[in-house]
Amino acid sequence: MSFVALVGAAAFRATPGALIEPLQREFGWSTGLIGFAVSVNLVLFGVTAPFAAALMERFGVRRVVAFALVMVAIGSGLTVFMTSAWQLVLFWGVLVGLGTGSMALAFVATITGRWFIKHRGLVTGVLTAGGATGQLVFLPAVAHLSASSGWRSASIMVSVAALAVVPLVWFLLREYPADLGVPLYGGTEVVPRPEQTPGAARRAIGALTSAARTGPFWFLAGGFAICGATTNGLVGTHFIPAAHDHGMPTTTAAGLLALVGIFDIVGTILSGWLTDRVDSRILLAAYYVLRGLSLLVLPQLFHDSVHPSMLVFIIFYGLDWVATVPPTVALCREVFGQSAPVVFGWIFASHQLGAAIAATAAGLTRDHFGDYNLAWYAAGALSVGAALLSMKVRRKAPVALTPQPV
Repeated sequence: MSFVALVGAAAFRATPGALIEPLQREFGWSTGLIGFAVSVNLVLFGVTAPFAAALMERFGVRRVVAFALVMVAIGSGLTVFMTSAWQLVLFWGVLVGLGTGSMALAFVATITGRWFIKHRGLVTGVLTAGGATGQLVFLPAVAHLSASSGWRSASIMVSVAALAVVPLVWFLLREYPADLGVPLYGGTEVVPRPEQTPGAARRAIGALTSAARTGPFWFLAGGFAICGATTNGLVGTHFIPAAHDHGMPTTTAAGLLALVGIFDIVGTILSGWLTDRVDSRILLAAYYVLRGLSLLVLPQLFHDSVHPSMLVFIIFYGLDWVATVPPTVALCREVFGQSAPVVFGWIFASHQLGAAIAATAAGLTRDHFGDYNLAWYAAGALSVGAALLSMKVRRKAPVALTPQPV
């Protein structure tokens, strides 16, 4: 059920890249302006995550997830009525950003922590792949609807998809294994539900202030910020318009990005399996270096049609798309113990901050230079830097985090 919910929330993640060109054509908005609206979405998507993790502990996963999906549906549905750029920022940026942020990877960390003892890395990989599956399912449909029936039809489809998942979440999602009278997977005894803790905002901010005093937090946050910049912010938002700049049809480029989703499912699940067996620091360093190399060669691979070299990039890059998540969650759990879901929420916020900066910066680069080449090269170099940061994380006993008053 968690996987299905993540797929429904991922519907909007497939939308921006496919709709940049149609919005430019109808409203005359620049790439930088549309990139800014996406940046607002990405920032809120990230900043909401730690508060959502704390709210899930206070009010329950089911309520928070159902509310988040409704907000995604409302924000996407309202875009069909927009006529000004500020409405794009409000609907795409604020409403959908808050909704998807409540269904972010902090949700994955919460579910794995509550339900599993064994194979946590593998389960994290499977659930994270839910986002890639959403991209796989919706991106070609979004691009096709936008080309055949207009971008408003695509926005309505996203809204309907999010709403369709709400009743499934409400009636089928359970909070804890104890609700079904079973132990955690890999455990032997039924663990009672913990007491609800008030002060979700205080706990989220307290976790940040305590974690921010540690070196591992900043190494993980810095690496994950680069991860966001080189995935959601750059490739997820600008790959389709970059390919279109070279004469490739939007629907073809959308199909390629959907292929990234296919191979991401394989790569993320494999990464989860490896995380249960290999030092997570080594995995992260390898992922970031390989990603950097692939981005450095990408500018030479764009053509007006799909060449074999581009397919090689799609396969290689797709396997690495969010393979970074399982080892990052594992390191967070090792360092921060029971506070890991909330702390990871803040680390994920850095991921989205990096993505937001990249979404706007790449758009401005395109507006100023006429192409995205500088953005691809910068992303490749930054990825190598993320590998170095990952290797600086030291594995040790969990840090005890004391909530700070606010």
